[in-house]
Amino acid sequence: MRLSWNEVRARAAKFAREHADDKDERSQSQRFWIDFFDIFGLDSRRVTTFEKRVQQLDATKRGFIDLYWPGTLIIEHKSAGRDLLSATKQALDYFDWLSEKERPRYVLVCDFQRFQLTDLADGREWKFHLSDLPRHVEAFAFILGAQPRFFRNQSKASIAASELMGKLHEALAESGYTGQDLERLLVRLLFCLFADDTGIFEPKDLLINLIEQHTSADGRDLGRVLNDLFDVLNTPEEQRQSTLDPELTAFPYINGGLFEGRIRTPSFNNAMRDMLLDACAFDWGEVSPAIFGSLFQSVMDAKARRAKGAHYTTEQSILKVIEPLFLDDLRAELDRVLARKDGGRQVALKAYHDKLASLTFFDPACGCGNFLVIAYRELRELERKLLKETLAGTLISGSGVSAAAFSRVNVDQFFGIEYEEFPARIAETAMWMADHLANLLLSADLGELFARIPLTKSAKIVQGDALDTDWAEVLSPERCSYVLGNPPFIGAKFQSEYQRAQVRRVAGLGGSGGTLDYVAAWFIRAAAFVQRGGGKGRIGFVSTNSITQGEQVAQLWPILFGRHAMEIAFAHRTFAWSSEARGMAHVHVVIIGLAARGHEPADKRLFAYADLKGEPSESRHRAISPYLFDAGGLANPHVVVAEAGRPINGARQLVCGSKPIDGGHLIFSSGERATLVSAEPQAASFLRPFVGAEEFINGGQRYILALQNAAPQELRAMPKVRERLERVREFRAASPSKPTKALAATPMLYHLNVLPERPFLAIPQVSSERRQYIPIGWIEPPTIPSDKLRILADASLWEFGVLTSAMHMAWTSFIGGRLKSDFQYGIGINYNNFPWPKADEVQMRRVEGLAQTVLDERAKHTLASLADLYDPDTMPPALRAAHAKLDAAVDRLYRPTTFPSDRARAEHLLGLYEASLGALPLNALKTKTRRKRATETV
Repeated sequence: MRLSWNEVRARAAKFAREHADDKDERSQSQRFWIDFFDIFGLDSRRVTTFEKRVQQLDATKRGFIDLYWPGTLIIEHKSAGRDLLSATKQALDYFDWLSEKERPRYVLVCDFQRFQLTDLADGREWKFHLSDLPRHVEAFAFILGAQPRFFRNQSKASIAASELMGKLHEALAESGYTGQDLERLLVRLLFCLFADDTGIFEPKDLLINLIEQHTSADGRDLGRVLNDLFDVLNTPEEQRQSTLDPELTAFPYINGGLFEGRIRTPSFNNAMRDMLLDACAFDWGEVSPAIFGSLFQSVMDAKARRAKGAHYTTEQSILKVIEPLFLDDLRAELDRVLARKDGGRQVALKAYHDKLASLTFFDPACGCGNFLVIAYRELRELERKLLKETLAGTLISGSGVSAAAFSRVNVDQFFGIEYEEFPARIAETAMWMADHLANLLLSADLGELFARIPLTKSAKIVQGDALDTDWAEVLSPERCSYVLGNPPFIGAKFQSEYQRAQVRRVAGLGGSGGTLDYVAAWFIRAAAFVQRGGGKGRIGFVSTNSITQGEQVAQLWPILFGRHAMEIAFAHRTFAWSSEARGMAHVHVVIIGLAARGHEPADKRLFAYADLKGEPSESRHRAISPYLFDAGGLANPHVVVAEAGRPINGARQLVCGSKPIDGGHLIFSSGERATLVSAEPQAASFLRPFVGAEEFINGGQRYILALQNAAPQELRAMPKVRERLERVREFRAASPSKPTKALAATPMLYHLNVLPERPFLAIPQVSSERRQYIPIGWIEPPTIPSDKLRILADASLWEFGVLTSAMHMAWTSFIGGRLKSDFQYGIGINYNNFPWPKADEVQMRRVEGLAQTVLDERAKHTLASLADLYDPDTMPPALRAAHAKLDAAVDRLYRPTTFPSDRARAEHLLGLYEASLGALPLNALKTKTRRKRATETV
């Protein structure tokens, strides 16, 4: 019987512990790999061979593959610390020496501690350490006979086409042809290029022949000819002048509004004409209409993208939304209908066709229409498969029946809202292109050319601000089947005043309106829209992962779960955004699918990523938490972690370090400190080391003037110091912030004064997600911590041991906030709400002893920074082993059985948090940590 992934992860954790000290290839490798395959319940001797002999075809070289699974896997093993690059080269040599039939798909190199797995079929690669094996074990799904699920991506041809048009757009813009005219010109050219290669223009190559043969080589008359062409395309054949040039009369009437209105005549030169001819020479029949979102992205500058929160989606990512939202269900339903053998099969086929024709799709942030285009393409493909079965493969050519009579799915089932005209028009045009491509495929099946030219129907794309537009005016909520898309990603701190006001209005949180990202407003509007339509519609949005982490969870999700009665129907956990367009935005995203309570599926689908740039594995659950893991074990699957004003379990108070708000005038480099002390030696006693997260993790030296207790006569004796104070005063007085202005009267005080007199534990506010552990440790006076550190005074080894454990890291990873993808440690979420374990004296002493071992291992590397020690590629094995033992001891304080993954740890902790809520005083979750101006001694 095949093992579950939870069982596999548990076995992997046990394997990692048992083989943590293995080093020697000769004496330990075979037992290592026998036990490795046993993780998956597979006897390696049944499928693999140790020391498989191979040789080159010319027999000049021979060697032995350490472990070989014919057609599946080569393993090349080395002793601990050996070069894996040479091991990879050796394994690939052996691959070349094998026959075509024997060659495997996967190559794995390992030195006991490091694993490097390569999928030769698609080039994907996984690199991780032995201790991380439980987190990456799904990379070996092929051992269980499974493969990760793949989503199609756009072709390289589409990317190249986008680049061609992007260059032409830039050239025209640089020459001064800009604005709406340029945008409309580009959209019209896109359609014409596509039409020239896909049968809309007949015969083929009408456009390229017009440009090559009827415009001058220097391009001076090209703009005029294009405008004449656009006029012709907008005029029915019977209304055209009889004296029209014959090279123009051949073009068909398009209609649909695409060529309405004359644009300013563009002026081309030879280079621009060549660019357009290059674009004409390209085969646009191979280009997906969905690529035009990437085209728009390529001609927007980075600053404009950030202001609009614009991130254009690949086909691969779109499919991750639409497949679980509706496509998988529609495909499965069609398969069931086609499998029927009874007399009701034809009735069922007709009912299914009626359903396809009745579905409506609404993207309230549609951009260039990528989501609508791909959804339409897939819907037409389902209809095509249905019609092939319905017509039983018979041709209708010559029957007198038009193919148009059979196709009932059309672009007018699709709706959108877009802020700007250019992408809105691209969206309409791309939908027509998608329609034409689908018609060509159906034409091949039915034996009759099927083209909807002139255009009579179009997608309804409304230009406007989606948060200010009544969605019901675009599409009745009762008619809406699916709301989908990729709303803009603008963080709370980067929104304009108008955007913040929009979010406050939509969320209705009162007060300051919370700290919601802009995308949250689309979730709330969509939930209200579906609820208004009776709850039958479904929602699927791409979002920044911020709405599933940190303080935003407690602000957004009670609105969706409570006010609008939504449930999570499916979700993709965090993955890296993929786009091959120029200037793509690098972000980490999630995908959330929502359904109204009472209309949600019984099984909720969750897609998780062992590799953020890889493919997901899918699991099914009774309920999904807003933190995007299994909520089936919770009494209330809607439980969220609200920011707490103090520790909920009686732990010692954690505070922020000092926050000077000084414009940098109180802070000194080593050189600047030396200069000041040389001029004013008495300043030396007031200059104290100043350490933030950067210095704490990576090393480096800064100093800060600590003048809180300086006597007036001492300040009068230091004119250069007083100059600094005056600059601080001026900086604060010029601030638009009222609290900062108030600080101008006391420039010798910080905004937040934390001046430790005893050693204290420091936790960096931000730390790289690459690290398995946030580096924390003790700092001693006279060092002053900055507000980029969290400070725990009088901390014990017990507290250090728990806070640096895998349990606390799991809580931080899954519940705490993120800055981009890095860990962002917040006091109110990460620390104050963390469920501390219960331990007796013996258990506490054991944790303290193991915590000291971690510190001892660090101390052996006096020249290494914490960044060096906790980089996953350079972490000393002994330090890693010390952490692993500490992790196991802390884990056992929570439950006796092993946790198979960090996600399992987080799920367990959330259950403990939920159980603790009933015992909390009312103000524990309402009062945020108070920031004090007065000097604090810690």
